[in-house]
Amino acid sequence: MVSLLLAVIYLAFISLGLPDSLLGSAWPVMHADLGAPLSAMGAVTMIISAGTVVSSLMSDFLTRKLGTGVVTVVSVLFTAGAILGFSFARDFWVLCLVAVPYGLGAGGVDAALNNYVALHYKSRHMSWLHCFWGVGTIVSPFIMGACLAGEAGWQGGYRIVSYIQFALVAVIAGSLPLWKKRPAGELAAKPLTLPQTLRLKGVLFMLLGFFAYSAVEATCMNWASSYLAEYRGVAAERAATFGSLFFIGITAGRLLSGFVAEKLGDRVLIRIGVCVILAGIVLIALPVKTEVCALIGFVTAGLGCAPVYPSIIHSTPANFGKEHSQAVIGVEMASAYVGTTFMPPLFGLIAQYADIGLLPLFLAVFLVMLFCMTELLNRTVSVPPAPLSE
Repeated sequence: MVSLLLAVIYLAFISLGLPDSLLGSAWPVMHADLGAPLSAMGAVTMIISAGTVVSSLMSDFLTRKLGTGVVTVVSVLFTAGAILGFSFARDFWVLCLVAVPYGLGAGGVDAALNNYVALHYKSRHMSWLHCFWGVGTIVSPFIMGACLAGEAGWQGGYRIVSYIQFALVAVIAGSLPLWKKRPAGELAAKPLTLPQTLRLKGVLFMLLGFFAYSAVEATCMNWASSYLAEYRGVAAERAATFGSLFFIGITAGRLLSGFVAEKLGDRVLIRIGVCVILAGIVLIALPVKTEVCALIGFVTAGLGCAPVYPSIIHSTPANFGKEHSQAVIGVEMASAYVGTTFMPPLFGLIAQYADIGLLPLFLAVFLVMLFCMTELLNRTVSVPPAPLSE
């Protein structure tokens, strides 16, 4: 039964990843069809991320009241409906409207499931959980690329992904009897307020590091296709497919890191990830005429991103206490989504008014911030995270 529940959790993270790479892969065509400027994608991602911040901050309260399983079902249903709404959009304001339930759903499932796995499973399962998120992000650009090359267009791409999401809703809903309540000892006497959570030792360093990581990941995710099309001269349909290379790197990296996560530990994995991301940024920035180096660079950057997110999340109960983990992970998700909200749009303005070729420099700034904040967190929290016994 435990293995079956874990399989359902993996499926839930596929559903979380499916829509995440759609907008970036479709935007080179979408913005022209909707009469919106290239930078307008930033407004949509900001609305989505604002919704995720709200639902993440409410995660401690919601999971106590409804349970992780119910929160997951409702959240995935929200995102499925929103993606279907995207497919019927004929004006830019419609995208902005349906982005609200999309964001609320994404934040709810993200915070609830991350905390559940961090509490109940070993670090390898956290890596593989986010590997399944990567599976979703890889599949959807190929769906979108095929639809752009055919007659269905980007609307058809969104519609197909929404159908997959609704099917996953049915599977997760059927699994509700499998979900077990957490032991009472893993809950604080009452939910922590936001000020109380922020006062926990080391939380601020962790939040800033997560913000920086999310800026790197989300900017690559949203702008890889446009960078390849606008700066490297790759055809839009081909760029949509090549945009999935970043997600392929993340997925492969998380699959591999799951096998070594317990041996190396969360801190070492984060350091390795930072070094590999740096190598990817250098490859993307190389001033060569061929796009091959940039393509390899996005794969490499994805490989580097692979262990960072799951390692930060998995170490949370050990760093801040199991009784506080849901509150802290909710704030972590909110911080991550702030980075997702504001940094890709900021780069959109840079791309529109300066040069989209500045993408590698933009990524490097936040990579340095990520490294500094995680090392400060390590010094603040003296005891390294201990592996779970399950």
